[in-house]
Amino acid sequence: MEISDQKVVLITGATGNLGGAVVNEFLARGYKVVGTTQPGRQPRGASNVFFVQADLDNEQAASEMVRTVTDTFGRLDAVIMLVGGFAMGNIKDTGQEALEKMMMLNFYTAYFTARAVFSYMSKRGGGKLVFIGARPALDASAGKDTLAYGLSKSLLFKLSDYLNAAGKDKGIVSSIVVPSVIDTPANRKSMPDADFGKWVKPEKIAKTIAFVCSEDGAALRQGVYKVYGDS
Repeated sequence: MEISDQKVVLITGATGNLGGAVVNEFLARGYKVVGTTQPGRQPRGASNVFFVQADLDNEQAASEMVRTVTDTFGRLDAVIMLVGGFAMGNIKDTGQEALEKMMMLNFYTAYFTARAVFSYMSKRGGGKLVFIGARPALDASAGKDTLAYGLSKSLLFKLSDYLNAAGKDKGIVSSIVVPSVIDTPANRKSMPDADFGKWVKPEKIAKTIAFVCSEDGAALRQGVYKVYGDS
């Protein structure tokens, strides 16, 4: 297979509100963009995005998805893991079912994808991994009422540390971008009395992610990047 000089980025959750902004940012920077979508869903958006269907909560499906991408394009330079979910609930509200749901959405989907990508990048000679963290995972006052969500996101920080340690001599760099409240239609609808001007725009997060993956950001290592806006 002849490998193109065009860099390839894999974006899970590419059809979401943040996903759309991240897709557009990487397209503008000249990347070949590959997005994931759930089986049976017809993606809408940029026609120049290559979409691959996968149940990322299934390890085998995630591994096969990564293999499809690398076999198709012959390279994979960066992966941005946006798939996730949110739920309210304190310790009283959070039982096994709620905890397992958040763990699957926010941790396991990222872990399964990262595991397959790390294996490929180890053989290829490096690459960038970017996880999306959450403020409640770092701030106990914010996390006490989003317990399952905060706990599931907190594991991504440790996973990123482990991957950086394992990838140090392989050219693999893992980073976490941590937004505060993202200014999306869904968040505006659920919090109509909030000051939207203090929220962070998806486009700002997208630019941070792209910078981390760029040549200008090549010297960055083991980064945790807080994109909080004014909130």
